Amino acid sequence: MSSILTNNGAMVALQTLQSVNQNLTDTQNAISTGKEIETAKDNAAVWAISKTMESDIASFEAIEEGLAMGDATVAVASAGAEQIVEKLVEIKELIVSAQAENVDHDKIQTDIDSKVDQIESIISAAQFNGANLLTTTIDGTSTEMGILASLDRVGAGGTVTSTDITISAQGFDSSLDLASDLTSISDTDTAASALEEIEAFLQTAISGAAALGAASARIDDQAMFVANLVDSMTLGVSTMTDTNMEESSARLSALQTQQELAVQSLGIANEAPQRLLQLFN
Repeated sequence: MSSILTNNGAMVALQTLQSVNQNLTDTQNAISTGKEIETAKDNAAVWAISKTMESDIASFEAIEEGLAMGDATVAVASAGAEQIVEKLVEIKELIVSAQAENVDHDKIQTDIDSKVDQIESIISAAQFNGANLLTTTIDGTSTEMGILASLDRVGAGGTVTSTDITISAQGFDSSLDLASDLTSISDTDTAASALEEIEAFLQTAISGAAALGAASARIDDQAMFVANLVDSMTLGVSTMTDTNMEESSARLSALQTQQELAVQSLGIANEAPQRLLQLFN
């Protein structure tokens, strides 16, 4: 039935045009912002997931910075420990040379004292930002240094727990107290005693340097993992929320065509009452 009071065709055409215009606006916004899902109203579920992941990404980026700081601290201590090992090897060489009778034991002891002073200086100076892993206490109180390595989430939006890498202080200031615990050389007998003692000191230093080296390698591995994890998570968020520019471009062209057709349809529908009048002429 046709009516001059109710234009059903125009109503349908107008609804179609409004729908096309809304889709066209959404597509233009997606292209201009680069975000297909920018607010919760766009897609509440995906938006919530993306925001949770973005918060985790920010946390892991902070973890990367903490790992870099920890790595620098361990690297300084590791370099110091390796240098101490070299000095102990040099002291051992001097002690071995002191086993002979026809050497100047006093001069050898003077050289040893100089290297002992160097070791003490290295232990004191091997600190980074106030943290020294070669001493008994890292910062004057703590015997261990914890480095935040990861955040573990159980389920979407579930409980988050932290995982640390713990580095122990090596205590070289007490375990390598050569000034007090290494026998002073004055003859072959004292040289023999010092040889046994320096071997123990050397093994202690080697063990400490190896522990620091292993810790440094672990931090490097974790830092690489976190960096790759951040990249993967960022890509995942992008896949969920970013605009597919090729798809949106094609959709924009299609919607522009639909808009033109909808406008034409509305114009045709609005002419229908005028055509009804022709029936009475």
